[in-house]
Amino acid sequence: MAATVCELFGWRRPNGTPKTIECRHFLERLEAHGQIRLPLPRARRPKGSTTRIDTSAHRPGAPLAGPLRPLQPITLQAVSSPEQREQWRSLVQQHHYLGHRVPFGAHVRYLIRSEQHLLGCLQYSSPAWRIRARDQWIGWDEAQRKSRLQHILCNSRFLILPWVRVPHLASHVLAKAARQIIPDWESAYGVTPWLLETAVDPTRYSGTCYRAANWIEVGTTSGRGRQDRHHRRHGAAPKQLWLYPLRADARERLCQGG
Repeated sequence: MAATVCELFGWRRPNGTPKTIECRHFLERLEAHGQIRLPLPRARRPKGSTTRIDTSAHRPGAPLAGPLRPLQPITLQAVSSPEQREQWRSLVQQHHYLGHRVPFGAHVRYLIRSEQHLLGCLQYSSPAWRIRARDQWIGWDEAQRKSRLQHILCNSRFLILPWVRVPHLASHVLAKAARQIIPDWESAYGVTPWLLETAVDPTRYSGTCYRAANWIEVGTTSGRGRQDRHHRRHGAAPKQLWLYPLRADARERLCQGG
């Protein structure tokens, strides 16, 4: 049904693919507000269940410590094959405190590598619909936000594997990724990103690597999460919000087109 609605209304990404995930969530919101009645869903996994991820094939590696220079060049390998996807999911599920979740909307994933070592995982995905601190920093109005939101990407997962202890590696990867994600996202989705965002849990991390990579701390999130449409979790888990403009005129561009 979501695919049909996208076809009828022309809801497509700039690269031509339908926005079926976003459309499905929109239809579910309409039903929750009593505005439409959807047909009974087909039999599927219970709500809240997760994809089974085989972690048995990816055991912790040997400890890796020392300076960054001998590991150069560091590369970001775009995840594309089934084997790479399984590896990425397994590592994030085991070693990232949020685990693996299917991202909302568009996304690009990377495996962080040196010539001889796998060092970590990285993911960019669609941004939050609204974040007060981000929206105030940009200075856009509602029409501009709706028109230009697709030019923001969220760094929704960043993992340096726990047995890798290399000073400055994390900030080096962030700087490299900020350059590489522009052509990669353009190639995948036909949209040029202008701004990156991420949320850091202050009870776990201080954001040091983001600060070292010249990201800007602009405030805190409400702590609700993307799916809390009714503000039931407001303030439950606020996080530090960091932004990284990919161009000097990012704010000006985001405030156009309203």
